[in-house]
Amino acid sequence: MNEPIQPAKILDVRGEQCPYPLIKARQEVLTLNTGEILKVLATDRNSLNDIQGWAKSAKAVRLLRQDTETDEQGRELYVHYLARET
Repeated sequence: MNEPIQPAKILDVRGEQCPYPLIKARQEVLTLNTGEILKVLATDRNSLNDIQGWAKSAKAVRLLRQDTETDEQGRELYVHYLARET
């Protein structure tokens, strides 16, 4: 089982399609202080690869973990944890 991560903010982009989950996550993570964590909730499967690719090339963010869950409406939910680096 994964250890709990305590996010400073939660970004809910359920129902948004590519590229909006990534665009909104990029904007939101820059509002965090160094070391703080953003939790992103998305229903777009493409967000998995989009956020992974961005985090690999970004200097100010690190992808801590990605989980897949089911939300209260029975939809597949992709949960991304991003830490602000600088």
